[in-house]
Amino acid sequence: MSTDPRQRPTSRKPLVWAGIVLLVAVLAVVGVAVGTNVYTSSENAKASAAPSVAASRAPSTLDTADLSGDWTVGGDSEAGYRVHEVLNGSDVTVTGRTDSVTGSARVDGTTITEATVTVQVADIATDSAQRDSYFRDSALDVSAFPQATFTLTGPITDAVPSGSGTTEVRADGELTLHGVTKPVRADLQIGLDGDGVAVSGTVPITFSDFGVQAPDLGFVKVDDAGAVEFLVHATHSGAR
Repeated sequence: MSTDPRQRPTSRKPLVWAGIVLLVAVLAVVGVAVGTNVYTSSENAKASAAPSVAASRAPSTLDTADLSGDWTVGGDSEAGYRVHEVLNGSDVTVTGRTDSVTGSARVDGTTITEATVTVQVADIATDSAQRDSYFRDSALDVSAFPQATFTLTGPITDAVPSGSGTTEVRADGELTLHGVTKPVRADLQIGLDGDGVAVSGTVPITFSDFGVQAPDLGFVKVDDAGAVEFLVHATHSGAR
């Protein structure tokens, strides 16, 4: 038998180690992808659902013949914002909410002729205190501009439905945010709710139109476009 060392089998160790390194690299990439997806899903799960009258109403106790008069927005109302941000490379939907909402409306028959809703911006909160601090102090400067207000600029005809029905309408108005007032259009859903009326709505906005700089801090970047959302409950405060 030959003992010539030149004829010995070539060692397979370099190939084995190369395979191990490749496997580890593949598993690392898969782990990052899975971890990112889990993180994204977890963050998105924290976002509040879009406000909806249909999901929140109680059986009405109102006589629809007596809707005319003044109405007051109060308890069980909420408002806030919805934005898209890229956080640590992940696409995340963020919602902020507050129940510090007041307002008034005037109804003539089933037509809403006047309405104003005011939100205390400083009270809007998300799941992150750090994010809230930035929005309040740097983006929205709530010390100087503590409120946001939507004012109806034209009547909404056939707005209030009877019984258990709902109506979906568009409302023209003005939104004052960060000290700037701009015309906006709100998509509304309206329905009778217990002893009052519930109105949910969404107002698409572009932050830069209101002089608001959307955060771009490297690890987090927020889109310039977002939405103001609200679900308000109004009760009859007096006939006219």
